[in-house]
Amino acid sequence: MRILVTNDDGIHAEGLAVAEAIACELSKDVWVCAPEVEQSGASRALTLSQPLRVRTIVARRFAVMGTPTDCVMLAIQTLMDAKPDLVLSGVNRGLNAGEDVTMSGTVAGAIEAMSLGVPAIALSQRMTYSAADADAPFAVARTFGAGLVARLVELGWPNQVILNINFPVGPVERVQEVEVTRQGFRDVRHRFAERRTDLRGREYFWQGFRVADRAAPAGTDLRAADEGRISITPLHIDLTHRPTVRALAGRVGGAIPAHKVSA
Repeated sequence: MRILVTNDDGIHAEGLAVAEAIACELSKDVWVCAPEVEQSGASRALTLSQPLRVRTIVARRFAVMGTPTDCVMLAIQTLMDAKPDLVLSGVNRGLNAGEDVTMSGTVAGAIEAMSLGVPAIALSQRMTYSAADADAPFAVARTFGAGLVARLVELGWPNQVILNINFPVGPVERVQEVEVTRQGFRDVRHRFAERRTDLRGREYFWQGFRVADRAAPAGTDLRAADEGRISITPLHIDLTHRPTVRALAGRVGGAIPAHKVSA
């Protein structure tokens, strides 16, 4: 089995090394193509207005001055001598669950692979960013990743679907269960842009967000993460809201309604 590994945290990220180690437990034919610099939050961005610079580090290992989507597209269509059998994207430093999946470069790397006909899995590790897990922040992903990926490959999944795996924060011995979940939704999120001034007196902004603690519904990726379970969420990119399609079809469909401009 030929495996391509990518991520959005960049070629030097610790999580990429973990994903590569997972791949190497499953195959001797492992390729890596990742962004030269961090691309967190890039979603499915594609570089179109400037050239893509590719740095060959060693054989089968590339760094691209671009997004995760750029990396996967270039690797599969140009850099590799044959299409991979599987793409692993991650392991992301932090959870990719709930509505975050729409912004995630990690998930986007997997989606690009899927769009090119290659089965793909996105891998993310929840972090507390505390001293307790500072020594081994990817321990859960490192411990369970290869076995879980191998089982999923054995079972298979539909062509138009990616699998989004989120590993809970450790310690490893407390992680006992895997749950197949649906995508959750955080109902309270505070986004902010902090105004700052650099050493030359020029103003800039640093964006971020804070999420209020709320109990996520049972069966969601967020609830599984909160309760210490590994979650597997099948995702696809059909964003159609079918109830609204049905509600509007009989009222708007058909002839274009006349539009009267008021005087």
